[in-house]
Formats: sequence, C-alpha cells, structure tokens
Amino acid sequence: MVSCVTHSVEVTWSLDDIIMRGTLTLPVGKGPFPAVVLVAGSGPTDRDWCSPLLPGANGSGRLFAEAFANADIASLRYDKRASGPEVAESARILFGKWSMRSHLDELVAAVAVLASHDGIDAMLIVGLGNSEGTLHVLHYATNQQDVPFAGIVLCAPPGRPVGEVLLSQLALQAAQVPDGAELMSEVKAAAARYEAGEPMNPNPRLPDSVKMVLASFESPGNLPLARELWSEDAADLLPEVEIPTLILIGRKDLQVDATLDGTPLESAAAGKDNITFAYPTNANHVFKEEMRSTAEVMTTPGNGYNEDGTHLDPEALATILGWLRGVLA
Repeated sequence: MVSCVTHSVEVTWSLDDIIMRGTLTLPVGKGPFPAVVLVAGSGPTDRDWCSPLLPGANGSGRLFAEAFANADIASLRYDKRASGPEVAESARILFGKWSMRSHLDELVAAVAVLASHDGIDAMLIVGLGNSEGTLHVLHYATNQQDVPFAGIVLCAPPGRPVGEVLLSQLALQAAQVPDGAELMSEVKAAAARYEAGEPMNPNPRLPDSVKMVLASFESPGNLPLARELWSEDAADLLPEVEIPTLILIGRKDLQVDATLDGTPLESAAAGKDNITFAYPTNANHVFKEEMRSTAEVMTTPGNGYNEDGTHLDPEALATILGWLRGVLA
C-alpha cells in the first residue's frame, strides 16, 4: 500500500465531567471531506485498537485511519472511557454505571465533535465499529440522532448473543488442552447460573485466564453493561437499519464466525437491499491479514493481532474502500 501523507490532530471534549480524547485524521488538501468515525471493540481497547491486555502497538484503528486518509476520507477515532489516559478517573466516576447507553453517549459526543469541524462534510459521516463496537454503531443508527450516519460498516458483528459467542471462543481454547471437554462443562454450568440471575460460582479448578473472563461479567464496576452485553445480538437490531450497511466477517476470525454469526445476520437482513455482506478470506478479528494456521495463532500471545509488521487485510480494505466510495460519492 502506498504510504499516505496525512494531517492528524488531537481533539478533546467533556462528557459526564470526564475528558474524552481522540485523533482526527484529515487528508491533505481542501475539504470538506467525508468522514468515518471508528468505534473500537470491547474492554480497554483504545482509539488505535490496541489494548494493555495484548502485546504490540500496531493497532488496526490507526491503520484504517491512515488508509482512509489516503483515499481522501477523514476519520475520528477516540478512546472510550474504559480506555486511554483518563480511564482511572472514568472508573471512579462511572463505577457501577457502565452501560450500553453510556457507550452510545460516547459515540454521540464523538460524532458531534467530528461534524462540527470545518473540514468535515457533516452529511457524509459513516460509522465503523469492530466487534462490540458494531453494537454501539447499530444503536446509534437505529435511534434518531442530530447527526445521522450516511451509512455504517460492521466489522465482525456478533450474530448470536454475546454470551454465546464468548462460550464458543472459550470452547476453541479448551479444545487445545487435554481436559477441554470437562473444562467447558464447568464453564457452561457457570454461564447457565449467570443467565438465571445467580452468581456464576465457577469451579476453582478452572484456569485463571478463564475465571478472569467470567469474573469480568460480574465485576460491580462493569455493571449494568456486562449483563446487558451478555444478551446483545446484532441480528436483533439489523432489521431496523434503513441506511446503507456493509457487514464483514473474516474467514480467519477466531472470535466471530463467518457461518455461526454470518448465517443469522443474513437471515435478519433478508429482503433488505441496503445491507451488503463480505467474508474476506484471510481477515482475522481485527481485519489484519492472517496466513498462519489456527493452532499457531492460538499459541501466539494476543494472537499476534498488534505485532509490528502486521497489516490490514488487502481484500477487506479494498471491499471497505469500494463500498465507502459508493456511499460517500
């Protein structure tokens, strides 16, 4: 890919007495430009789509912003209040108040900041979310907004309830160890208790990494978001979307599955000509090109998502850019 020359500036705004921070990336030249607002995935994933839980700093969010600028499309990517330099203050203020609504409020505020910039065409703003971020983009698109999206791009949306997707991810990990079947039996029992409104009480013999994942859904500081998220499902929202929509699930995605999630999403979109699907052959969950085997990826810390030298999947990027040109023309 040809390197682009861009102009990036730090932007800040206040939401619920918390400073939010983002990066506005503009193409070189005279605007106003069409724009994309990038919404990161779950947990402490930051504006660049990097996380302290994963090694590496080569995040797809930044790479997408640079690729868009190279195509004369501006972008804003921002740190959710669960990430970035203000996370400690955010946790103090929002303890026990995190919710799907609070994440939607972040996106609404970010779009307002983007739309108010002189170099942006406020009528041509697209929302692009990854993983959990797709749900926040969908909530924005299916509710009345002061600045409506011209279209949305959903990268790796869950076509099943998030809790079910999580169990599938843990099952894939369990398959790599000798006692995986027994492990998953215990995990499913804990999940069933959670769905019934009871404490998970996971078996102490479960691996610490699994217990940590389960515990995150019961942490008082993460509520009510965790319980809301457990049952969230993009397929439930898709019938309400009336604007142009591109849905991508990579064939190398180990978290969202092209068949298990793609099939219910396609069923939900049946008869809707505004929704397009794509399944790039070698794209992983963060839309990097993945040429390794599943076993090799599973044994790499952080799946190698943000390692130096990783790059956006060419097929996925070409699909997104082609679709954006059609919507933003």
